[in-house]
Amino acid sequence: MQNDPEHSIAPFALLPTAPPTPVVRIVVADDNPVVRAGLTALLSGHEGITVVAEAADGREAYEAASRHRPDVILLDVRMPGVDGLSVLPYLVPIAPVLMLTYSGEPETVREALRGGADGYLVHGEFTTDQLAAAVRDTAQGVTHLTPTAASAVLQELRDANAHAQQPPPPPFSLTSSKVLSQLQPSVGQSVGRSSSDRSRFQLSAREAEIMNLIASGMTNQQIAAACFISEKTVKNHINRIFAKLHSTSRAEAAAKWLGTAPSSGRGVG
Repeated sequence: MQNDPEHSIAPFALLPTAPPTPVVRIVVADDNPVVRAGLTALLSGHEGITVVAEAADGREAYEAASRHRPDVILLDVRMPGVDGLSVLPYLVPIAPVLMLTYSGEPETVREALRGGADGYLVHGEFTTDQLAAAVRDTAQGVTHLTPTAASAVLQELRDANAHAQQPPPPPFSLTSSKVLSQLQPSVGQSVGRSSSDRSRFQLSAREAEIMNLIASGMTNQQIAAACFISEKTVKNHINRIFAKLHSTSRAEAAAKWLGTAPSSGRGVG
């Protein structure tokens, strides 16, 4: 009997399946075997995370990272032989490094971040789920700082800004009432004009906050740390800010925002 094309049974259509969850491969480096084993057990229990190697010091961490090419390296600070800060510059070119340590001293935090670490977690300041989320985010380029580390970063920024914003000695006597009376009208006019311009830019509250940080001289990395957002998010905000201020550079945007650009009195347009 021949098959009738009009009454043949069509094969079942394959339903689309969700793409598999990408697996984040990590190396755990800590000199304490109990801590290493605990981290491996905790993280391996989360979907999408697998520990490909463990290391007891910086040298082993470098060898493991070179061999396995992981997505993230969890690195302790204090280890015998080659410690975390010493090996950090050699690990950064291989994979993102997330510091995971009991060392919360401000200078240690700052040194690690200056050395290229993508985040800094202090034991006792996060849950297991938060650790797993930090590992996944680090693989995607998102920075995580626990409160102790964040405080160290913010204090450094405050110190740097306080030093940078020290005004030079005035070219006039501050006790001269005549000079002050001459300065007050122009200062008041300048402030009013700048505020008027800013309202015309129609920046959101977050964009205005970031524009103030740009005007203060902060880099994208410093802004990201101060606002607890990723550098990618900072860049997205800056692109929108430049569009609203009709600017193509940080200097031009800052000049318009502060009211020092030649056309600042006319606003944008």
